[in-house]
Amino acid sequence: MPEMQVNPWEVKGDIDYDKLVQEFGVQKISPNLIEKLSKKNKLHPLLKRNFYFAHRDLDLILQDAEKKKPFYLYTGRAPSGAMHLGHLFSFMMTKWLQESFNVNAYIQIPDEEKFLAKKELSLEEIDKWSEDNILEIIALGFNPDKTFVFQDREFAGKMFEPAVKIAKKITFSTAKAVFGFNNETNIGWIFYPAMQNVPCFFEKNRCLIPCALDQDPYWRIQRDIAESFGYYKTATILSKFFPPLTGVKGKMSSSEQGESILLTDSEEAVKNKINKYAFSGGQATSEEQKQKGANLEVDVSFQWLNMFFEEDDKKIKEIGEAYSSGAMLTGEIKQILIKKINAFLSKHQLAKRKAKKQLNEFKYSGKLAKKMWKTEIMK
Repeated sequence: MPEMQVNPWEVKGDIDYDKLVQEFGVQKISPNLIEKLSKKNKLHPLLKRNFYFAHRDLDLILQDAEKKKPFYLYTGRAPSGAMHLGHLFSFMMTKWLQESFNVNAYIQIPDEEKFLAKKELSLEEIDKWSEDNILEIIALGFNPDKTFVFQDREFAGKMFEPAVKIAKKITFSTAKAVFGFNNETNIGWIFYPAMQNVPCFFEKNRCLIPCALDQDPYWRIQRDIAESFGYYKTATILSKFFPPLTGVKGKMSSSEQGESILLTDSEEAVKNKINKYAFSGGQATSEEQKQKGANLEVDVSFQWLNMFFEEDDKKIKEIGEAYSSGAMLTGEIKQILIKKINAFLSKHQLAKRKAKKQLNEFKYSGKLAKKMWKTEIMK
């Protein structure tokens, strides 16, 4: 495996989460925080199974909530193509938190970032994927009165002035150190982190961002400058990386053939991908499997079921015991996963088709959307 590398644009190598927690200066989510979260709502599988595992200032967010002091949520999606299963998890967590605490959620679609970062993408292609990705997101069932979905190029008139204020406080030396910018980086891309930080200042309340660990550098910058503007440091709840079909190391990518399940995949496509590409921890033959059992730690089908697709603790324990003992074959656990994913996608794809009628509400006409189009940010 290549050396571990984790930044907002690239994740590769054998990921050591304990090492990343130390390097990034975050904290693991404690049993005490999990207990507090479980009192607000039925605990989300992504929390229960430790997929969301680290944080910054989640304890302060929960202290605010106990005092009936509001906070708000912010997350986003840079549109560059069709979304895969792993892309949904930050939005699932955001929706669960919105429901649990009855708070506002701001969803950024940074349509300029991928144009600046990827030479092969045109603005026309990005516009197409922006609408598609927004529909995937709102299909999860966000509250339209408490959710604002905005595209940067469209909302830039409101964002540019605060972005300029933010940019003035970030030196190029800091940007190079945090993001790895170099002499080949275009100046638009260098400015972009200021735009991504603007939603951290949408409200005077604390901001909580559900995201994967590779996005943490953006919020480290915000935390350095927030108090100089009279705002709170942004809090985060951080996830691991959803692994590709080809192995439990690394991060799923839409661009790699066979690594991902796209949200647009048909039942047949899901079946074929899992049967062909899902890395197995089972043995080479059925006879060996019955004798030795499977290694659950490296088996993608089991890990996917355990992370999210089998919510029932009793059932996942039974599956793990049967598969690791040899009583279950690799083909059988793959069939369980295929059935679970296709059931999920069938429901999601129907919700996406219905979401088209709500698009304007989330972007323009909903209660929070209307307010934001009238609000002067950081005034």
